[in-house]
Amino acid sequence: MIQRLARNPFALGFLAIVLLILITSTLTVVPESKQAVIVRFGTVQRIINPFRAGQPFGSTGAGLIARLPFFDDIVWIDKRIQSIDLERQQVLSTDQLRLQVDAFARYRVVDPLRMYISARTEENVSVRLKPILGSALRNELGRRPFAALLSPERGQMMQNIKTSLDRVARQYGAQVVDVRIKRADLPEGTPLDSAFQRMKTAREQEARSIRAEGLKQAQIIRAEADAQAAKTYAAAFNQDPVFYEFYRAMQSYEVTFIDNGRQNSMGGSSVILSPDNRYLKEFMGR
Repeated sequence: MIQRLARNPFALGFLAIVLLILITSTLTVVPESKQAVIVRFGTVQRIINPFRAGQPFGSTGAGLIARLPFFDDIVWIDKRIQSIDLERQQVLSTDQLRLQVDAFARYRVVDPLRMYISARTEENVSVRLKPILGSALRNELGRRPFAALLSPERGQMMQNIKTSLDRVARQYGAQVVDVRIKRADLPEGTPLDSAFQRMKTAREQEARSIRAEGLKQAQIIRAEADAQAAKTYAAAFNQDPVFYEFYRAMQSYEVTFIDNGRQNSMGGSSVILSPDNRYLKEFMGR
């Protein structure tokens, strides 16, 4: 038999092709990044290299596997994170602003058996999750004002959308990893201009309120300081009334005769008082 095949190269080539097809139909390499669902006549037989959180690289079960040729089909499911890009959605906020929102979600298939039973392919999972993402986005943003998107409250909004989407994704064997808003803009024209005007007015009112509060605090501090100074002066006067009266007279003389004299040095000025004037008593000595 072997000698006949050796003398007939066409038969030998045909046999080699048949063996090659048989080998390729039997042996398959499962990469680390893929999950393989072995299906025979529409029934799942086994799952190769399923996703497990925290599993170290190289010990996942990927590699060369054997299957029943011509009867077993392989459905490949990616273990890596997949992305859902949501087209621009129009959302009405609580302050009656129509927002143009771009968002995306990232998910991973963690239960390939459930995914195959409910959706068959990853593409179907993305198609079914996309409208759910849009609905969750509109519901969450529709309960909040536009300013919430510019505040720390945005993080809680994203978490709520993620939780809502993940609840549905679990039905398809998927887990939502993250949800993010790429852009949230107001439509061009009158809505955008009016929003800017409202924001400007609000900031001006806030600035006036801050200035009024600052003025109030300054007046309170100044009044407390004056009261403390008066209390200090009174305490000093009570300790030595004679010295305090002398000290105040010296300050008054400095302002009257020295400072005013400097200010009026160009034009000249005179102060005429009688020698027995009480204002000049400190010049008379004790």
